[in-house]
Amino acid sequence: MSEIAVRDEVLWDLSENGVATLTLNRPEARNALNTGLAEALLASTRRAVAEDARLVVIRAAGPVFCAGADLKERKGMTEDQVRARRLKGFAAYDAIERLPMPSIAVVEGQAVGSGVEIAAACDFVVATPKAGFRTPEALWGTVGATQRLSRVLGKRLAKDMMFTGRTLSAEEAREGGLVTRVVEPEALEATLAEIASTITGAPPAAMRLAKRCVDEGLERDPRGALATELMAIEESLAGGEWRKTMGTFGKASS
Repeated sequence: MSEIAVRDEVLWDLSENGVATLTLNRPEARNALNTGLAEALLASTRRAVAEDARLVVIRAAGPVFCAGADLKERKGMTEDQVRARRLKGFAAYDAIERLPMPSIAVVEGQAVGSGVEIAAACDFVVATPKAGFRTPEALWGTVGATQRLSRVLGKRLAKDMMFTGRTLSAEEAREGGLVTRVVEPEALEATLAEIASTITGAPPAAMRLAKRCVDEGLERDPRGALATELMAIEESLAGGEWRKTMGTFGKASS
């Protein structure tokens, strides 16, 4: 296993079993999203695809997952520069969401604004009890996190967070559907290792097809969603990977 900085803002690690770990690496700035971090996230997702990773895990250095946009950087920017930086952030979130392989956000501290976007762009979120989720952009006189979060949590809870600055605890976020597992810190690494072992041990093509069916199916009506799954089934049958898996199950049950 080797650790390489794609850029200083994101640490890159690809394990032997294909787990790409992307670590937000601006702990001195509470991992606030600046231009460099947005660009590094985008580059890291592209590298995960290029190196055929089987799972992407996004986590953070330091006690804060991401404190939101870097307001210190924004102070010296023109309106055009602010717009360009925000578009880079959107490109990074979109690239995470469109990863063909499964992705997991590991949130051990506060996720604010952009941090919530990064977490919500992953397929699911594993959090520790100290995690918290907040989207106060409207209270700060700006706009953000209005689309992805409302689709995950529903519009009423998303509006409550946006209009009041309310912080969702890890358990509240789990109840709302943003977080799928809340794990005590001492059990976190073992839990992540178990999840990674299961995902990387499964046929990678099937994982990617299943992800595609869920994501595309939610954007279509029921007939279109079913057509998406039927096409994926045909692709799976043509690939033949399922025969090897069925053979393994047969041996395990005998």
